[in-house]
Amino acid sequence: MLVAVALSVLVGAFAQRVTGMGFALVASPALVILLGPFDGVIVVNLCAVVSSAIILPRVWRYVDWRRFGLLVAPALVGVAVGGLLAVRVPGAVLQVGIGILVIAALTVSLLVTRTEHTATGWPPAVASGAASGIMNAAAGVGGPALSVYAEATRWPQAAFAATLQPYFVVIGAASLGVKLVETGWSLPALAADQWPFVIIALLAGLGGGELAHRRIPHHAARIAVICIAYLGGAAALIDGAIKLWG
Repeated sequence: MLVAVALSVLVGAFAQRVTGMGFALVASPALVILLGPFDGVIVVNLCAVVSSAIILPRVWRYVDWRRFGLLVAPALVGVAVGGLLAVRVPGAVLQVGIGILVIAALTVSLLVTRTEHTATGWPPAVASGAASGIMNAAAGVGGPALSVYAEATRWPQAAFAATLQPYFVVIGAASLGVKLVETGWSLPALAADQWPFVIIALLAGLGGGELAHRRIPHHAARIAVICIAYLGGAAALIDGAIKLWG
């Protein structure tokens, strides 16, 4: 299991560096299956915070701080709601919900790209931030809601990817805090000697992404992340359904 967990973290970190938002999309469904819906999302939140904090200095000059503020305020409210769901909803039900959220959000994101309408103003940012916060705390996948917003507003990729890094640091830390407080500081069921492998995998994925992100066309990388995330979401949905109705 440790090898599978480390591999999930490595691939997620690689995707995060290449596209700006791939970590949770790629790693969350796999880690939910391997560790369970609660522990899996805790590990996703923790690794996402660390990876975004490492990436942030590299993209600092591209961050759109105005949009960051519009998104992060409602997202923090959403985190409080999502954190309560994460500790009160039965594991199998939450796992099914995670799979559905990933698939639905990705589908909406793809449909938005086919329209010519451009959303403007603060309401889309507030709605997307709140939805992202709920999904990040409950399922560890706050990126799809922001991807929908980025596509709807035609947000340039460089600024979008850069702004997500401080966003994920703040929201991921808040999600962790809410869930740890709600569970009496219950930590994921990973042995102390297993965490170094997770950290090494995270750093290796970021290092590989740093080397590759200038060489891989953004469009190709985004398609790959979406395909992997669809497969992961379907796997989490099916595994949760089997546990729920088996």
